[in-house]
Amino acid sequence: MTARLATRILPAGSAAAAEAARVLATGGLVAFPTETVYGLGADATDGQAVARLYEAKGRPAFNPLIAHVTDRAAAQALARFDADAERLAAALWPGPLTLVLPKAAACPVAELATAGLDSIAVRVPNHAVARAILTAFGRPVVAPSANRSGHVSPTTAEHVAADLSGRIDLIIDGGATPVGVESTIVACLGEPTLLRPGGVPRAAIERALGKTIAGAPVSAADEEAPLAPGMLASHYAPRTPIRLHAGRIEAGEALLAFGFLLPEGAEHSKMTLNLSARGDLIEAAANLFSHLRALDAAGARAIAVMPVPHEGLGEAINDRLARAAADR
Repeated sequence: MTARLATRILPAGSAAAAEAARVLATGGLVAFPTETVYGLGADATDGQAVARLYEAKGRPAFNPLIAHVTDRAAAQALARFDADAERLAAALWPGPLTLVLPKAAACPVAELATAGLDSIAVRVPNHAVARAILTAFGRPVVAPSANRSGHVSPTTAEHVAADLSGRIDLIIDGGATPVGVESTIVACLGEPTLLRPGGVPRAAIERALGKTIAGAPVSAADEEAPLAPGMLASHYAPRTPIRLHAGRIEAGEALLAFGFLLPEGAEHSKMTLNLSARGDLIEAAANLFSHLRALDAAGARAIAVMPVPHEGLGEAINDRLARAAADR
C-alpha cells in the first residue's frame, strides 16, 4: 500500500451498514461478517477498488473473486443459470454456497475480479449484517476472506484487524461467524462439479440436484489460472508447519485436537486447542481458523493435527487442513 490507512471499527447496525455502503461507493474497502468467515468487500463493478483489494490482501491477481449479491434476481444480472444452477439456488440460497457460472452478456463486474475468465463466482449470503450492507449498497460486492492472502481466514473482527489494520478503511464488527469455513463452490459449466468443499456439505448439494457430482481434488487445481477462489494448493496456510494425522505428539509441537481422546505425548505439547472435545463437526468447523491462528502464534516447531472424520463438514475441514499443510 502506498499509504497507511486509519482503519475504523464500527459495531454492526443500521448506521454501520449505511457507512459501509458509503465507503464502498467511494472505492473503499470494508470488512464485514458473513455466515462463513469475515469478507473483505469492494465494489465489484469498480476495477480500481478491486485492485486495491488485491493489494491489501497481497492476493494473486489470477485468483478470481466471489461476487456477493442480495438475491437470485441480482445474481441473474451477472450470470447465466442452467437448470442445475437454478435447482441449487432455489434450494440453498441464501447460504454458504457459491456457484461458478457463465457470465451474462451485460455482466457489470470488473474483469479484474473474474481474473479475465468467461465465468463468474456468485453467492447470496445468509447473514443479517452482510445482507444489510449489500442492500444499502445496491451493487455486487466482491468479498474474499478478510485476511492477508494465504493466511488463516478470519472468524472475528479482531482477526481482521490483526491482519489488515492500516490496509483497509472499515471493519464492521458483527461478532464471531457461525459456520467458520468458507462457502462450498460448485461449477455449473456443464455437469456440476464440486470445486471446493465448504459450509454446505456435498450430500446437501446432491440432494438438491437429485444426482451425484464429481469433485476436483487439490492436485487438480490449476495453479496458473484457478477457476474459483480457494483452489491454490497452499491456501489457508499458517506460518508454522502442519503435520496431519498425528497419532503421537513430538517435542516442541503444538496440538490441534479433535475429540475426547488425545494422542500420546499430548500432555507435553507446547499448546493444545481442541476443535471439538465432543467430536461435533459443526463446532470443529467454527473453531478451525481461530484455533489454527492461535496455535500459529504459540512458537511451536510444528502443529500436529489429529485425524478428523471426512463426512459432512469434515470434508471441508480436511480440505483446508490439506491446503494448510501443502509445501510452500
